[in-house]
Amino acid sequence: MHTLPSGIIDVFASEALAGNPLAVVEGAEALDDAQLRRVAGEFNQAETTFLLRSERADWKLRSFTASGAEVYGAGHNALGAWLWLAHEGRLGPLDQPTRFLQEIGDAVLPITLERRDGQQIHGRMLQSPLKLSAPLADVRELSRALGIAAGDLLMHPPPRPADTGAAHLMVRVVGKQAVDRVSPNAEALLAVLRQADAEGCYVYAFEEDAPNTAYARFFNPTVGLWEDRATGTAAGPLAAYLGHEGLLPDGTLRIEQGTKMGRPSFLQVRLRPEPELAGSGVLVFKGMLQL
Repeated sequence: MHTLPSGIIDVFASEALAGNPLAVVEGAEALDDAQLRRVAGEFNQAETTFLLRSERADWKLRSFTASGAEVYGAGHNALGAWLWLAHEGRLGPLDQPTRFLQEIGDAVLPITLERRDGQQIHGRMLQSPLKLSAPLADVRELSRALGIAAGDLLMHPPPRPADTGAAHLMVRVVGKQAVDRVSPNAEALLAVLRQADAEGCYVYAFEEDAPNTAYARFFNPTVGLWEDRATGTAAGPLAAYLGHEGLLPDGTLRIEQGTKMGRPSFLQVRLRPEPELAGSGVLVFKGMLQL
């Protein structure tokens, strides 16, 4: 029988029962891929991250959705895993910013953690350089797939996939109310995403009088994740895309996500020049997984 330390972290939150929950399992080297997928289904969170030994970095991370799809990129799936390690005392006191390396898929990416105000642990991590695909040629199918009027879509910048670890379709709409009106049709949105060669869809609007603040929702039916509460792998490419278009003069972006789902989450991104995603989280559960 395998007995594995595990828990749940509310990521991009400053208090429990907010943000985006992540299940974390440590020491799963003896489990095969089928078992990893079954464990992710057992936790039934948006994602479950397994911490494994690495020959290339301090830790290797593998993340799966509840439906069993493996996901990559450095988002809440990565930040939450490191917050777990910090809470477990596996990373030292963190009284000063301390840098670590994480292996995620083929990439080895840095992450820096520190303890603030003697208690809360804050992390910031670099994502991969921005890769852009072609803008959508026809936005009519997109508006129908999202369940909004074509006039709700804005073309500056145009809807297009952006990738700093995972390719997601970035869609700007006229305002916060338009974001909340989005009611996607699963099959239609899947067809749009397949045509765009994108994994998920990030719908966003700028806050009034706050050009560095966005309000967003994320949909990823390609991996069985209908709506996500906080998505670092979408926040990073959004900031990089906006910076590429000259829409982030100081290279910073604050994103509010999950509010429509009753789980307000706040993500911070700074371009350095690659997007650096930052946030904190709260440990809400820990125990032993017995298989």
